[in-house]
Amino acid sequence: MQRLLVFGLGSGRSDRCGTVKGAETARKGCGDVEGPKRVRLEEKSRKSKPRRREVDLRIPDGRFVKNQTPECGIKFHARISSSTVGQRKSPRNVQVSRDFDRPVTIKARVIEKNFCFPEASASFQAERFFCSDSSYRSAGDLACKRLVRAITEQQTGIIGIAYIRAANYSTENNAYNLAALKRGTGGRSSFNGIVATVFGCTGFVGRYVCNRLGKVGTQLILPYRGDAYDVRPLKLCGDLGQVYFHPYELRDEESIEKVLRYSNVVVNLVGRDWETRNFNFDDVHVKGARLLAKVAKRSGVERFIHLSSLNAARSPERVILKKGSKFLASKWRGEQAVLEEFPEATIIRPADIYGQEDRFLRYYAGLWRRQGQWLPLWKKGEETIKQPIHVSDVAAGVVAAIKDQDSCGKIYQAVGPKRYYLSELVDWFYRIMRKDENWGYWRYDMRYDPIFQLRVTMTEKGRIGFPIGNLHWERVEREHVTDKVYREIPTLEDLGVNLTEMEEQVPWELKPWTYGLYQGHDVDEPYTAPAPPRVAV
Repeated sequence: MQRLLVFGLGSGRSDRCGTVKGAETARKGCGDVEGPKRVRLEEKSRKSKPRRREVDLRIPDGRFVKNQTPECGIKFHARISSSTVGQRKSPRNVQVSRDFDRPVTIKARVIEKNFCFPEASASFQAERFFCSDSSYRSAGDLACKRLVRAITEQQTGIIGIAYIRAANYSTENNAYNLAALKRGTGGRSSFNGIVATVFGCTGFVGRYVCNRLGKVGTQLILPYRGDAYDVRPLKLCGDLGQVYFHPYELRDEESIEKVLRYSNVVVNLVGRDWETRNFNFDDVHVKGARLLAKVAKRSGVERFIHLSSLNAARSPERVILKKGSKFLASKWRGEQAVLEEFPEATIIRPADIYGQEDRFLRYYAGLWRRQGQWLPLWKKGEETIKQPIHVSDVAAGVVAAIKDQDSCGKIYQAVGPKRYYLSELVDWFYRIMRKDENWGYWRYDMRYDPIFQLRVTMTEKGRIGFPIGNLHWERVEREHVTDKVYREIPTLEDLGVNLTEMEEQVPWELKPWTYGLYQGHDVDEPYTAPAPPRVAV
């Protein structure tokens, strides 16, 4: 339901809100505010006596920039009935809705039945518009006051129109966007004007993104599927009333519309590392991403951030599997689907992401990835180059992309500051965990170990839920694909993100895996720091 606030403004002057002249305002209770006592409208010319009619101004398919009037040539139509307003010397009460359910009563009268915007100044003329700051208390009142103030200060001699989106029923698509209202000076107790719906909020990256958004005063709408207790810790990302949860289904368009109705930003972090009986890669990365982008565009969302993957391509590089990684191929198709439905979307392609509860460091530190104390890698990992990035940097990049309007329609590569050979990285991880050659660590070529290959196959085929240790052929294929970074595509540094170096962060991340930690060894006891990995040129 689209509602309008219509104010007639004087051709010679306009008074600011807050100056009440001969008008008295009263407050009857929490949220029940009586509006201005009087708004006197005078007509320039009265050639014929119009019939008594009720004003119901409607804008056909129009959205206007904040604090601006519609473009010339847009027609407005008035539906008339004799019950409310007519040609009278004394104005009569008219109710104008300013928010969801709190109408304001003003005194006005109709001058013309139909008019075009270029003729509005000849049709309407006002001598005063009175409103009191004390009359506006709630969030909706404050939004109304700011719209009135912007109109009365900036526009003179024409009719001022404040356009508010509102919805009375949950089935209505268009709704009043709370992003027009800002409050506070920053922080979790403020509101910065961003209402963000974060899909995939319970995932590894999603938790960091929600925390970053809540830290800068973003109102969060967090869709979830499954157990509601999975999203409960995210309530701490924002102050009271800043974080909302709502169940959804990736294939259910109606549930997606509900969580997008009040948002101006959508972040899609939904992804799947392995295929299941219910969802394959295309269901999640292509069809699901397309539906989210389609509904977001239809709902009037301003920004759409989509998390893809580095090395995503139509035909990914083949290392072990004959057809290459289906994950990377589906990620590429998902990018194309999102850009088809939402051309202004921002695509972020992250490399391997490490951090708390990740699937990179813990993947190599886990028992199931190695054969006893030996670690198998394809060609010993000496032909694979990786450029991992910390999860906080990815979250910072998402927030920076939301704030930067120049990022619309662009693709960003989320990679770390340095490139390493996979063999160097893994050796360094085990040196940090004090599992060096003296412990029995040895890295060898996986091509000549059929026992480990059989373990990967049995883990993938015999799993009931998630693969043990995240070990499956799709993951093994992806970990041996060299990260390709293109100079013509911008990175997170172009968004102003200061990247974290692995040498500063990884030792702290791997402390729980220190050898002998639970046999009396102190992780903080004097110990020679292991040599950092050699950087690949």
